[in-house]
Amino acid sequence: MKIETKTAHFSSPLYLESGRILEPYEIAYETYGELNEEKSNVVLVCHALSGSHHAAGTYEGDRKAGWWDGLIGDDKAIDTTKYFVICTNVMGSCFGSTGPMSDNYPSEEPYRLRFPVVTVKDMIRAQMQLLSSLSIYHVRAIVGGSMGGMQALQFAVDYPNFADAIISLAATYATRPWTMSFNKVAVEAIRRDPRFKHGNYARDAFKEEGLDGLAIGRIAGHISYLSPHSMDDKFGRNYVSNDGLFELFGRYEVERYMEYNTNNFSRIFDPLSYLYIVKAINTFNLSRGYDSLHDAISRIKANVHMISFSSDYLFFPSEMEHIAKMMKRNGQSHSYLEVESDYGHDAFLVELEKFEENIKDVLK
Repeated sequence: MKIETKTAHFSSPLYLESGRILEPYEIAYETYGELNEEKSNVVLVCHALSGSHHAAGTYEGDRKAGWWDGLIGDDKAIDTTKYFVICTNVMGSCFGSTGPMSDNYPSEEPYRLRFPVVTVKDMIRAQMQLLSSLSIYHVRAIVGGSMGGMQALQFAVDYPNFADAIISLAATYATRPWTMSFNKVAVEAIRRDPRFKHGNYARDAFKEEGLDGLAIGRIAGHISYLSPHSMDDKFGRNYVSNDGLFELFGRYEVERYMEYNTNNFSRIFDPLSYLYIVKAINTFNLSRGYDSLHDAISRIKANVHMISFSSDYLFFPSEMEHIAKMMKRNGQSHSYLEVESDYGHDAFLVELEKFEENIKDVLK
């Protein structure tokens, strides 16, 4: 599989939903496979909160593959012998696209909290600019899970003629208070950490030790991504063998797992980027800018395929099903699959075998 990683530079303004402007800005992106002469084989992949443009394959010297490597590649569900796959890093992220720790041009100082709030609408508008710069004006499909699924649905509403197919997994039509509450734990843990310094920390300040506030907030995220069943299966009531049961800070295996994963995460993910992307998730609402959700959904012309997971406690299956019922009443082309899973929200990243054939069928 051919992999290319690039950064596109834009000097023209990006007009944001808030009325603010980003100028200039950069978008990091990765491509897989070959673009055909007609440019008719493009599949756009959109990433979730903690993801990046590195969706598949491995970099030289790395052991860890891209976050959807099991789904994207030669002869896989999103087959890179047939399709030219593009995955872009969203605006506001810390993995190469313009975000809060980027230079606030013409200064060489970071934006920090002066960075404008970015929404899912803004993220896809930036992607449209990138694709236009590559002379790509229509795509075969747009695929994404969680926040990536939000982007896919937003594309379907805002740019009805842009894609033949939309595949949205583990997403919703609007973020609900339950999910916002999990996000609030992370936001407050970061803001109240003294080392956060109200956003006035140095670049790479947490590369060695991480930020405790982000690590704590990420624990709340992990809980929402899993399910009680998956935690029972993975950890049970197993206790860390060299921790004493009657030591106050002795740990069960689930506690050690949370510590290890969240501490590592806080070393690689910028806390300001985390705040900005969480804000984008919280503000997501397909109906914003339209008279109603029905009005927004009625604009869709693409063939929309929605996949939810039975144990997803972050974005419940009923939320995707609500869109499916609305499209059915409208006579719009769609399909809806609720995958039986005990894994929770993260099933879209883990249990690929349960839906990869469905994605193959859509792309056919």
